[in-house]
Amino acid sequence: MPDMNMLMVAVAFMAGLGLLLATVLVIANRLLFVYEDPRIDDVEDMLPKANCGACGSPGCRPFAEGLIAGKYDPAQCTVNSKEMNKYIADFLGVAMGNLEKRVARLACAGGDHVAYIRASYAGMKTCRGAALVSGGGKGCAWGCLGFGDCESECEFDAIHMTRLGLPVVNEDLCTACGDCVDVCPKDLFELHPVSHQLFVACRNLEKGDEAEAECEVICTACERCAVDSPEGLIAIRDNLAVIDYSKNALASRVAIERCPTGAIVWFDKKGGYQVGKDARKIVRKEPLPVSSR
Repeated sequence: MPDMNMLMVAVAFMAGLGLLLATVLVIANRLLFVYEDPRIDDVEDMLPKANCGACGSPGCRPFAEGLIAGKYDPAQCTVNSKEMNKYIADFLGVAMGNLEKRVARLACAGGDHVAYIRASYAGMKTCRGAALVSGGGKGCAWGCLGFGDCESECEFDAIHMTRLGLPVVNEDLCTACGDCVDVCPKDLFELHPVSHQLFVACRNLEKGDEAEAECEVICTACERCAVDSPEGLIAIRDNLAVIDYSKNALASRVAIERCPTGAIVWFDKKGGYQVGKDARKIVRKEPLPVSSR
């Protein structure tokens, strides 16, 4: 009989404990409940799930939350089609917003046919690996190493390497996610609005003949672009032409016409770039030999 009483007490205790815990959980759920707008899931389903960060948020879920909160505009998703962004705007009852397309541009035109390789590199076939070994062997210390880390990193198939070891950006496919900017060990990629048609395709900081001995399309700091342009649009800093994009409305092809190497270029509306009439004509189609000078 005593054993039966102890069993009943134990059962009652466990039942009471269960009831107490259930009550605590109910109270905690009510006190700690955080409301989440059900539209967030719907909007997230309308996004591309790329999580590229081009919109300014760390991923598609935070972007969806920001859209609901009014922090972002649908147009800031550069991966979605305009039609889908319009659908999101209509779903939320907000304006789609206006966002000028941005693209990645490479500040180097020194392919293997115009830029000298001064040492053979035989290590890991990546730009990051090569950059760790005396800068990669290219004569121009600022030049593209041509192993295609940017091509491998691009999730949108917007970058392709030419046979002369230079990446080319397909502006139609580029979403300005910035992965190429992050992966390039020479910091050669920049993100620009397409309205920035004037661009310096070089990062060299050496001057004159010494620079030109390493690459035929290098900026030599001759200052012709600065002289020909409206005052303040282009300046020479550390032996390199620098464009003040706050004066972009003043930019025109005039700045590129007398550049002797074609280091400063003009992007036309259909993509690609053009050099000026005085730029050296490059007819060589094969890589230059490795030379130690």
